[in-house]
Amino acid sequence: MTSKQRKIHVTSSYREKNLSPSLNNEQHKIDRNKHIVGVVGLGYVGLPVAVGFSDKFKVIGFDIDDHKIKSLQKNIDMTGEITEEELKKANIHFTSKSNHLSSCDFIIVAVPTPLTPDKKPDLTFLEKASMMIGTQIKPQTTIIYESTVFPGATEDVCIPLLEKASSLTAGVDFHVGYSPERINPGDREHTFKQNNKIVSGQNEIALSKIFSLYKQVIEGEVFKVSSIKVAEAAKVVENTQRDINIALMNELSLIFDTLNIDTQEVLQAASTKWNFLPFTPGLVGGHCIGVDPYYLIYRANNEGLNAPLISAAREINDYMPSFIVSSLLNLLVKYKYNLKELHINVFGITFKENTPDLRNSKALEIVDQLQGLGISIDVYDPFVTTDDIHGSNISLKSIQDLKPADVCLYTVAHEDIKKNTISSLYSFIKRDGILLDIKGIIPQENIHEDTIVWRL
Repeated sequence: MTSKQRKIHVTSSYREKNLSPSLNNEQHKIDRNKHIVGVVGLGYVGLPVAVGFSDKFKVIGFDIDDHKIKSLQKNIDMTGEITEEELKKANIHFTSKSNHLSSCDFIIVAVPTPLTPDKKPDLTFLEKASMMIGTQIKPQTTIIYESTVFPGATEDVCIPLLEKASSLTAGVDFHVGYSPERINPGDREHTFKQNNKIVSGQNEIALSKIFSLYKQVIEGEVFKVSSIKVAEAAKVVENTQRDINIALMNELSLIFDTLNIDTQEVLQAASTKWNFLPFTPGLVGGHCIGVDPYYLIYRANNEGLNAPLISAAREINDYMPSFIVSSLLNLLVKYKYNLKELHINVFGITFKENTPDLRNSKALEIVDQLQGLGISIDVYDPFVTTDDIHGSNISLKSIQDLKPADVCLYTVAHEDIKKNTISSLYSFIKRDGILLDIKGIIPQENIHEDTIVWRL
């Protein structure tokens, strides 16, 4: 028997052993009038989850950030994902007091799982949340993790902490499951309630309870999988697949830039084939696609395995800000611009369109690199306030205050940017200036023949 087979055997035995005879199928029916749902972590994932459940259940929304809690109590979502009207209607008790979670029958964990500076999983928030929850759970509470982790983290890291803090036994006294989040910031179509949902549990009772809970609120399909590890793996695979496909497009753009071929035209031509996948080159940041592959790489490395394709994709996508800056510098040298007199307008610094989320923003990384060269830069981003960039030396301007610059750099395709700048492009760039259109949002017919254009 191989070591991998032994692991599967142990997991199977563990699940069977923990089937509690004290619970029957009747107790898996969820009573909306009696059961209370707690959500720990009220950020881009947790808050939409809490609001989604509040349509049917009483919800306790917990976060350690007192400022955030006070804002939510005033029906203000600092992320901009939930409207004031939606918060007014939501049946949610917002609190930063952990003892309020003791009344919850279900506790959903949606805390950040970022990376350390050396790109290893940082489970600090998850570990602290698990210890805190463990001090508050009562018998038969069900804890559901939605935070992205590597396969095995819920059972190997979280459950032992819950047991230690509670002095209870998982699978007997309380139950644990995993349901990967699929929140897409700024996306009003693929919402928590409309998305399909994967659910898993440490045993059949946990799975049945979690499935029944989510079926109450999810309008999409709810899919059961055989183990927590499968659900954890599915989450990192979803984003790793996108990362690899975007990396291919980015590598093609590096090649075609050297060959002086328009990448966008190549992709348009290739897309005429029926099975061509519509990916495009671009910046990969944020808290999902730019992070999750490292969790899978870490887990593979711990098993003595390399992940060369996934690792190479990450290297390519992380390199793109430097490539864009280098390409601009080449143009500045070619056309004999003086860096000391140069001025650049940058449009967008969040990690993606239509969200104020700055986490792991590659657009922001480009600005940092250019400022490090002493170049004068003004930034317009309708989703970012001076409070969001407090402590930085970024010059954030209103669109009215922008003056025609030597270079315009379009990095984020906010709807506001597309609407307000495409038709009036030359209010922001000199006619003989350099236009770097990273997102390919400026139509060719809007561009003057004297303008130098560079795209990925």
